[in-house]
Amino acid sequence: MTGVRRLLAATGAAALVVLLPVGAADAADGQIAHVQSDGRSLQVLVSVPEGSDVDLTGVKATLDGTSLDASAESAADGASVLRTTVLAIDTSDSMAQEGRFTAAKAAAATFLDAAPDDVRIGVVTFNGDVDVALAPTDDRAAARKVVEGLTLAGGTKLYDGVAAAVRATGTDGQRSVLLISDGADSGSSARLGMVTSQLRDAGVLVDVVSLGQSGQALASLGSLARAGQGQVIESSGTALAATFRREADVLATQVLVSAPLPPAFSGQQASVEITLPTAGEPVVARALAPIQQAAPGSTSETDADTAPAAATVRSAEGWTAPSWVLTAGLAVLALGAMGVAVLAVPGRPAPMTIAERVEAYSRTTTRTPEVVSKAASEPVLDQARAAAAGLLERNRGYDEKLGRKLAAAGSEMKPSEWLLVQVGSVIGAAVLGLLVGGGNLALGLLFVVLGALVPEIFLRIRAGRRVKAFQDNLPDVLQMLAGALSAGLSLAQAVDTIVREGPEPIASEFKRVLVETRIGVSLEDAFEGVATRYSSRDFAWAVMAIRIQRQVGGNLAELLLTVAATMRDRASLRRHVRALSAEGRMSAMILCGLPPGVLLYLLATNPEFLQPLYSDVRGMIMSGFGVLWLSIGVFWMSRLVKVEI
Repeated sequence: MTGVRRLLAATGAAALVVLLPVGAADAADGQIAHVQSDGRSLQVLVSVPEGSDVDLTGVKATLDGTSLDASAESAADGASVLRTTVLAIDTSDSMAQEGRFTAAKAAAATFLDAAPDDVRIGVVTFNGDVDVALAPTDDRAAARKVVEGLTLAGGTKLYDGVAAAVRATGTDGQRSVLLISDGADSGSSARLGMVTSQLRDAGVLVDVVSLGQSGQALASLGSLARAGQGQVIESSGTALAATFRREADVLATQVLVSAPLPPAFSGQQASVEITLPTAGEPVVARALAPIQQAAPGSTSETDADTAPAAATVRSAEGWTAPSWVLTAGLAVLALGAMGVAVLAVPGRPAPMTIAERVEAYSRTTTRTPEVVSKAASEPVLDQARAAAAGLLERNRGYDEKLGRKLAAAGSEMKPSEWLLVQVGSVIGAAVLGLLVGGGNLALGLLFVVLGALVPEIFLRIRAGRRVKAFQDNLPDVLQMLAGALSAGLSLAQAVDTIVREGPEPIASEFKRVLVETRIGVSLEDAFEGVATRYSSRDFAWAVMAIRIQRQVGGNLAELLLTVAATMRDRASLRRHVRALSAEGRMSAMILCGLPPGVLLYLLATNPEFLQPLYSDVRGMIMSGFGVLWLSIGVFWMSRLVKVEI
């Protein structure tokens, strides 16, 4: 049945009676709606199934398996638990359609007539403005007068209305909001994520009555109901009155169970189980509930009822920090991690001498341990670099791979320094994800993945640009080599000419070739290293031509001119194919980018809508298959639009 089944309790500062939120109920056929304790006794509100005739004299209660001396009475007869319900009513102009507004006022009047006398009822209306038309009160005549006097206006500040209704419920006892609306939010200052977070923190139950919504509007109502541990009830017309009566009947049939706490009990959380006999099977309700002890020095329940509410609670266990402390701490941690990453990036070094270049180029061959820069730096940063260097020294394969990536990207950073940047990027992204998502673990993990991928993508982009510049300038450089050879220069002298006059990055690579030849590497092998670093088949052919010519003789200048002309023809054909396949590549990028793009957008704007995809087993399975098929689609589309020349 629909109704108030689960409520979280609020706490008050310096209060003797501490109201505590109930964990997820695992009830057989009843549900625990509310638990409160004053350190000596326990009060439990139980919602029983519709039509159940329970025997209050035979109630049984256990706390962590220990039997309690319990008694039960109708919640309407017990004054020890305060019950408050606020009606949040949509009064926008759209409610005039199909007689919805008239039916809504009649349903509200039915709720006022059927609700128990001890339940305080308030009214909040929302259209273009939000108005607390009636603060929670047990004066039914005043409530009826307010409901009868409601009028319509333009606008639908749904989220602001829900936030105002939650505040109107107060901080004590069992609190609930009954929301009725027929449209989507428009003009609210609060966002959906802010309101759902407020609902979870406040522990107020929200049941939503939907009048004909669909699509995103209905999804937003569902997010509000889930955050408030309630349900969305789709109703209209004359059925509204019956819906509101059922909501009132849930309150009317609740049972209040009271029992003293065991003298030796000192826990902070316990499993509560209530059993109510019936003519047939008994009604059993279970919940894992926090049980907080009374603070020393608190003596009267009256003092607790009059204590003001506060944002933080000082309990017997000490001080609980407000939420902004966690946010500030995460922000400081993120700034620190990013600062370490920035400090790890070295400044622009002074020009290296030939000896220093030879040492740098021969490092991968001699495997000399990496040393920290001679420039003055902070001891902590020096230790971090040394630790990273030691880690890479024990993982030489990764060290060499990282060194090749940095060399291909033209970076002057050392592998140990880049490793620090990667670690800082991951930590900073994780903290940023937790801040953006308000502690959402799924969003935090997504940012961790992004933080790990961004440095790798950055290196790939820089390496890709250098490779493109190398390939574009290679035919002109080979022509320059051929001209220098035709002028009577040796091959080494021709290479030196390219170093002095050639374009980047070929000039710097050829300079490295000359340095390697001076330490004993053959010219052909040094050229092979350039072709390997840039994965250039065109230059590998040129190196093959040079090697063959040096072995069997021939006109090297004419051979290089032929190779350069062939490269230009292939480059022209490659550009032509790229132009013809532009439409297919663009379609592939759009189709492959839409799913993750929509995912990021929804995570930022409406994370509650995506919650079933990672909180429910069925949603996890669907997400897994979605990622699998998307990966297959990306692979095949990338193969289709890639043409080898």
